[in-house]
Amino acid sequence: MRVAAGQGLAETGPGPVLQRWLGLAHAAEDDDDHDAEAEAVYEEGLRNWPDDLGLLVSYLELCLRSDSWEYPGRQRRAQALKERIAELAPPGTPQAAQVEAALGWAGRGYWEDAWAKADRARAEHASLRADVSRAEAHGAPADAHPEDLRAAEVAATLEVLSSRRHAPLRVVHRYRVVSYVAAFVLSFATNEVLVGSGAVSFSLWGWLWYLPLLLAELKLREARQLARDRVLAAVEARHASTS
Repeated sequence: MRVAAGQGLAETGPGPVLQRWLGLAHAAEDDDDHDAEAEAVYEEGLRNWPDDLGLLVSYLELCLRSDSWEYPGRQRRAQALKERIAELAPPGTPQAAQVEAALGWAGRGYWEDAWAKADRARAEHASLRADVSRAEAHGAPADAHPEDLRAAEVAATLEVLSSRRHAPLRVVHRYRVVSYVAAFVLSFATNEVLVGSGAVSFSLWGWLWYLPLLLAELKLREARQLARDRVLAAVEARHASTS
């Protein structure tokens, strides 16, 4: 995504949306050098578009995530960013809700943050699976906006799992909890049978029952990345047509 956003900026010129995507791509690396790159991208964007809420909120999230001892300047900037966002996005707006969420996790420790991220990822995956199941039953909406990330994720998931050879993965995707329970029972039973029969003294072969589940998760990640690339391409195309 970082490469695609950089190419978009090079081809279509500066724009707040692509600046934000590039900053988010750097921040997602969770590395000090990339955080510095993200900060530079946000600051450059805000010099040109000082009132862009997307840039302001993303920069605020970066500042709140940074260590206050190592990067005291970011903590000071966070206060100014909060005040500016409050002026542009009064309570009740989506941006204000995003700021509240960022403030909620800002003071958490490493493990609390890790558990929260895992819970959020599970919730997002569950929501996506539910949307995909509805689309399989009733069809994907034909009039979805090309920059609608969730609609793009649903369409990409249906596309990635559409071939006949992926039919087992579609079943795993649709009945995820049942699939995990079945894999656990089968893996335990397989290992017990192999050891009990004397074929082996110790067995891990039963864990192979988890392979379809792993493949289904990898396909879901592939679909989400494909959806992000398509949304980014749509944003680039819109900016190119208006430039």
